[in-house]
Amino acid sequence: MKKRILALLLASVMVFALAACSGGSGSATPAPTPTPAPAEEGVTLDNIKVGFVHISDPSDKGYTYNHDLGTQHMQAALGLRDDQVISKYNVPESAECDTAIRELVEAGCSIVFCTSFGFEDYMLAVAEEYPEVEFCHATGYQAAAAGLPNVHNYFGDIFEARYLSGIAAGLRTETNQLGYVTAMPFAECISGYTAFYLGAKSVNPDVTMKVIYTNNWNDPTAEAAAAQALIDAGCDVLCQHADSTATQTTCEANGVWGVGYNSDMIEAAPNAVLTSAVWDWGIYLQYAVNCVLSGEEIAVDWSGGIADGVCNVSALNPNTVAEGTEEAINAAREKIISGELYVFTGPLHGVGTDWDGKTVEINLAEGEKYIEPASAPSWNYVVDGITVIG
Repeated sequence: MKKRILALLLASVMVFALAACSGGSGSATPAPTPTPAPAEEGVTLDNIKVGFVHISDPSDKGYTYNHDLGTQHMQAALGLRDDQVISKYNVPESAECDTAIRELVEAGCSIVFCTSFGFEDYMLAVAEEYPEVEFCHATGYQAAAAGLPNVHNYFGDIFEARYLSGIAAGLRTETNQLGYVTAMPFAECISGYTAFYLGAKSVNPDVTMKVIYTNNWNDPTAEAAAAQALIDAGCDVLCQHADSTATQTTCEANGVWGVGYNSDMIEAAPNAVLTSAVWDWGIYLQYAVNCVLSGEEIAVDWSGGIADGVCNVSALNPNTVAEGTEEAINAAREKIISGELYVFTGPLHGVGTDWDGKTVEINLAEGEKYIEPASAPSWNYVVDGITVIG
């Protein structure tokens, strides 16, 4: 199953070509004020039900915790009652996902959000059977090709926040060796750690980075073991693309620094965390639910970045960041928002793997851009200076 999903993802990556601009049809839009006009007869602000399928639960203090915060923000903004929001937690990427989605439909949900990569195939199967229900999938890529008008993908330009958090790491490191604990050898993860490294390198040209995959989105034991291995290899600042806080607590226990993900992780490791790359999922959730209420179409592919408030870095930890970090991050953020800075801009060289396992290279010339498409990260190249060690 894992090989099949990876092959599909890598195949989709090859569809995207280098481009000079990304197009705006799937970009973030402000959530409109809900109107009383229903999308379909019987669906109103008073009786709409909204469903969620999550791979873990808010106790992870990372991905699901932060997505759940977005749900709370959406619920409060729209004034939904607790009985109008139904969340399924700790659902594995297996047939149990199919069951969870069907239970939400049977419970009367007019819109269902599936928040983990491996949920997409199950969601597509159910969506085809229930065209009257809207289905939105985070981190996926198949909506555009599915041909189902009730299926949508959403994500964000988290690589922008990754780049900013990398600046904090590049200024903090003393060994010039960064470490990165990441879940899967997918473009979503590779795009993220590449952006983090490029941010670090922008302020410290001498840095290198080592990467270890855990092959699981949420496995605190594996995350802690990978973090320890990176620390033992000489890395003194560790970032993560994994759902728990285990990387950060391992940094704390070893007296090194860390950069969190999904939520502000300073509380978990107050003497280690510099900052975290964070999301505000509530922006999309409110937008999509409002579309159902107003009868508007939900974008097939939706994405938003720092300028839209969809992602950013959390507050800097004054006890751990190096001098000048705030100024450097603020300057880079302004350039990202203005368009002066785009993360994946040449000169840049990387090596990746195509859909049939063949090695492929990318060479971006000076000023040439690789534009990440809306909702589906596609950068799949390990750039010079990064080494995958496990």
